[in-house]
Amino acid sequence: MAALRIRFLVALWLTTGVPSLHSQELGSPERPYDVVVYGETSAGIIAGIQAQRLGKQTLLIPTRPRIGGMTTNGLGQTDIGSKEGVGGLSRAFYERVSRYYTDPSHWRWQRPEAYRSEGQSRTEAGEDAMWTFEPQAALQIYQDMIAEYRLPVGEVDRLDRSPGGVTMDRQTIRAIRLESGRVVHGRMFIDATYVGDLMAAADVTYTVGREANATYSEAYNGIQTQNAVHHNFANGVSPFIDPDDASSGFLPGIDPSGPGVDGEADHRIQAYCFRLCLTDHPDNRIPFTKPDLYRELDYELLFRNIEAGGRSVGAPLHSASMPNRKTDTNNNKGFSTDFIGENYEYPEADYATRRAIDQRHREYQQGLMWTLAYHPRTPSWVRDEVSLWGLSRDEFTENGGWPELLYIREARRMVSDYVMTEADCFRRRIVKDPVGLGAYNMDSHNTQRYPDDRGWARNEGDVQVS
Repeated sequence: MAALRIRFLVALWLTTGVPSLHSQELGSPERPYDVVVYGETSAGIIAGIQAQRLGKQTLLIPTRPRIGGMTTNGLGQTDIGSKEGVGGLSRAFYERVSRYYTDPSHWRWQRPEAYRSEGQSRTEAGEDAMWTFEPQAALQIYQDMIAEYRLPVGEVDRLDRSPGGVTMDRQTIRAIRLESGRVVHGRMFIDATYVGDLMAAADVTYTVGREANATYSEAYNGIQTQNAVHHNFANGVSPFIDPDDASSGFLPGIDPSGPGVDGEADHRIQAYCFRLCLTDHPDNRIPFTKPDLYRELDYELLFRNIEAGGRSVGAPLHSASMPNRKTDTNNNKGFSTDFIGENYEYPEADYATRRAIDQRHREYQQGLMWTLAYHPRTPSWVRDEVSLWGLSRDEFTENGGWPELLYIREARRMVSDYVMTEADCFRRRIVKDPVGLGAYNMDSHNTQRYPDDRGWARNEGDVQVS
């Protein structure tokens, strides 16, 4: 039904005299769009809807077929500290989630009364919003919102990042050229991607990697070995191929040049992963399979960490409960879904290189899940737990149950007249003209693996400070 409404929306848009969304030129120098939103993330959808509500001639350009970014790609447990900080259209989304699950037809694999939200995103009694949801639920809600607010959505396309892809008039973007050759004219452009390609092409100042603590008078920026106490290896895990012979070389993922000096700047960024939507319902479960390019050596650190840590390591996954016996599964412990050190190129890379990085992450996580569920070197008490789970057959059906979007935790970061730092997070500095509000702790995932002074494997970069 939502797809029919969207098709009706496009037809309605074409009858207004605005250039066809399928034409080679969208808008014109004489009649540009008021707002062009580049990127189909949650931020892009909400920005586009709000511009539309304000009466602006708006266009949303999706870079992928599946709209919604991480919200529709497995991140169903909302990272939230204070729910009071969520308002406007964002809160409207969560209110729609609550209404979505009042429909009995949306509870195929579980009785509503059997589901219990948990942790930071627990829905309290009497709340009009719900903070956990399945990927398909989020996708349906966004499709409904787009149709309801009549937000024009163009064909899937990407910025032409070659010279001339962005037309500038001094410091103002006038038009962008897409890979299809189409040109889009606008008065205002919003880069709502996770990577900031449009921002970079418009010569906006930005940075990649970690600033030194000295840059902004911080304590938790730059290299962080002392603060990396969570999600680390058990003591005694050897980083060498032969655990007793340093001359045998280092295992995959270990950077012998690390870690550097605490507080200093470097090029590294926190690790990426796919947020997996798993299920233990036998009629909806796709068992984990061993990828074609599987290498046991890639998981040697996993075996050793479980051997060294025992049941304190357990199954190294953080699986938050979602409706219908599903999960939002994320990284946990020292060796998990984060593919540490394998994403440094991503922010500045061309599209082909990013696809290759996506694929390496997918193969790594497919191998990880098969290893935890079925490998004979994995303890039986881990295998018995993980093998109960699998990908959800009714999620990401076009991709075999696997999420389409890699979780890009950070990439390029704009450097403007005002840069948010830990001074804001600790409220040592109070903004007098805020444009937004959020509530969560400072939370960075690990960025590198290295051999420490004892000759043990360690992770570096994890920061969790409230």
